[in-house]
Amino acid sequence: MDAKEIGRLEGYLQRKFQLVSIQVRQRPQKDDSVEVYIGDEFVGIIYRDDEDEDDLSYSFQMAILQFDLEP
Repeated sequence: MDAKEIGRLEGYLQRKFQLVSIQVRQRPQKDDSVEVYIGDEFVGIIYRDDEDEDDLSYSFQMAILQFDLEP
């Protein structure tokens, strides 16, 4: 993904979650996905799906570990 596409994804997430501290960063040696951070904390990955010529979509994957949940 190029810088323009990453910026569009970051802006979308910031608006959607009303959280300006969300950052979307390029992954080393990967061009089909980016990393999502809130501040310095890694929270997930966005995958780009352009398999169909006329249908571009993105999938956001976020793992929530049991110890991350408050009792």
